Amino acid sequence: MSVQKQKAIIVGPAFPLRGGIANFNEALCRAMNAEGIETKIISFSLQYPNFLFPGKTQYDKGKGPSDIRIETKINSINPFNWMKVASQIKAEQPDFVVLRYWLPFMGPCLGTIAKRIKRRSKIKVIAITDNVIPHEKRFGDRPFTKYFIKQCDGFIAMSQSVLTDLKEFTATDKKSFLPHPIYDIFGEKVSKDAALQKLQLNPNDKHLLFFGFIRKYKGLDLLLEAMADERVKALNIKLIVAGEYYEDAAPFNEIIRKNGLEQNIILKTEYIHSDDVRYYFCAADMVTQPYRTATQSGVTQIAYHYERPMLVTNVGGLPEIVPHLKVGYITEISSKSIADAVVDFYSRSREQEFTANTIIEKKRFLWSSFVEGLRILYHQL
Repeated sequence: MSVQKQKAIIVGPAFPLRGGIANFNEALCRAMNAEGIETKIISFSLQYPNFLFPGKTQYDKGKGPSDIRIETKINSINPFNWMKVASQIKAEQPDFVVLRYWLPFMGPCLGTIAKRIKRRSKIKVIAITDNVIPHEKRFGDRPFTKYFIKQCDGFIAMSQSVLTDLKEFTATDKKSFLPHPIYDIFGEKVSKDAALQKLQLNPNDKHLLFFGFIRKYKGLDLLLEAMADERVKALNIKLIVAGEYYEDAAPFNEIIRKNGLEQNIILKTEYIHSDDVRYYFCAADMVTQPYRTATQSGVTQIAYHYERPMLVTNVGGLPEIVPHLKVGYITEISSKSIADAVVDFYSRSREQEFTANTIIEKKRFLWSSFVEGLRILYHQL
């Protein structure tokens, strides 16, 4: 007698929408299918109105994945659309639905879809909560989040801090901590020499990397000030800033100008296409995340895939992912603490040791483990 295959739907961003959450959803869909759960993604036809989106474009111009099903259907500001999407999901009768929740703005849309899916059905709704309390607070955050959480049966958080934040909104014990898996979607590792050549960088220079879109909470200003530390300047390090500005660039440029850092900062302040991501990571001696606030981060998991040492600040879930003085550094949220770590890294020639440790440590973050945790939570509901 054959066992019926489980069926699931992921509701959240996917190609042609771009960014870390879309990348994650596609990787998760792929992993769930590989583990025997028939899965597809229902994504957004309209994710954000243009006036709410700080970047240049929400869309990726590259080629979409051909090995997973993506349906582009959800309009985030049209309640009639929400009801239509929920009706479609109910008609397909999945065992469970996985909703990605990263921003309170999505609370009414995703909450209403969840509520209508559950009405007179046995379908379970599991939320992957990237953030419950957002990095940048806005009007309506708490009521929107409260409404969304009320509609869900179970929760997955990728950091203990988000698991703690959930207690403010729900008393349920149907929640799990599952670390963010490795991002292996940007291609295989290349040699440092090949990466430097591809990016037309000097192989005789030392290179740090700041990767991802630029917002105040990401702390690029702290890193730039650390680069201005006389001890760091003496090491003649180059900082690669690879990512699009989601803030006014002027304050960052002013730090560079007033400290005479023009020759030490390599600005690639544009969206980095998927095909090029690996070159930036493989070219770097160390990947830096000087965040003021954080929950979890896909950047650490890209760094693990490419076996790169990391520097993170002591915020959110980052210390859970990066063991101090094993694969990198956990610093305080200050330019001096960041500079101290950079000086230690180069003066003690730590790259080889930390790189070897990333190869061991990254085994904790398998996609198959994440899917198993998701399956266990579903069976508890």
